[in-house]
Amino acid sequence: MSFTIWAIADLHLAFGNPKKTMEVFGPAWKDYPEKIEAAWKARVGPDDLVLIPGDISWGMNLEEAIVDLEWIDRLPGHKLILRGNHDYWWATAAKLEKILPPSLSFIHNSVFEWNGIAFGGSRLWDTREYTFDSYIEFVENPYSKKKTPEELAKQKEEDERIFERELNRLKISLEQLNPHADHRIALVHYPPIGPDLKPSRAGALLEDYKIDTCVFGHLHNVRPGSLSFGTARGVKYLFTSADYIDFTPVLVFKK
Repeated sequence: MSFTIWAIADLHLAFGNPKKTMEVFGPAWKDYPEKIEAAWKARVGPDDLVLIPGDISWGMNLEEAIVDLEWIDRLPGHKLILRGNHDYWWATAAKLEKILPPSLSFIHNSVFEWNGIAFGGSRLWDTREYTFDSYIEFVENPYSKKKTPEELAKQKEEDERIFERELNRLKISLEQLNPHADHRIALVHYPPIGPDLKPSRAGALLEDYKIDTCVFGHLHNVRPGSLSFGTARGVKYLFTSADYIDFTPVLVFKK
């Protein structure tokens, strides 16, 4: 059987919560659902798999998000989703199993297998190990509230606590991967490594568990073509934020 695995992160769909459309972040986001749909249908076949590593829907609860999930369900192929930092609607595994449309599967402290390929992952979080500030054209976020210096200091402490928790969740997931899989793919939302590909805590786990490819997103308004990433210590890193890849699913694996 021949098939292709694609990836596109950060769809940020807002059919169920139209006040949160991404169009406020600049002209690149104008009509972005239409761009995603057209590019998806041009590339993805019915027997393919599309990885969506986070920030899928702006819905604030499952009732709002289901409109976006059903929109994804109508697109070709099977889809594997992972929680992002803005997926506020994300629920327990039991609830997701009940509500997800048939062409969607998920990773939630778990693994997924498909046609001999093994998938694991976790959301991750911000880390002080590396920064991407010099690669980003910053746009004011109208949805965010400005923080005081005290709040920012407290946030840094909280970020490290969350990162450590997510790192442990990544390890728990990767430990469950089938050791006999033909290919091993990790989904994370936040970048697991810096732009220079130097060793990192998350990267070390990916290497230890012999991950072949890691797909991720999260970063927006990155200068075009500035973040190539690549392969380091046996792991191929693919940056797949929708606006960076022109809302077009990128090739991950083909058989």
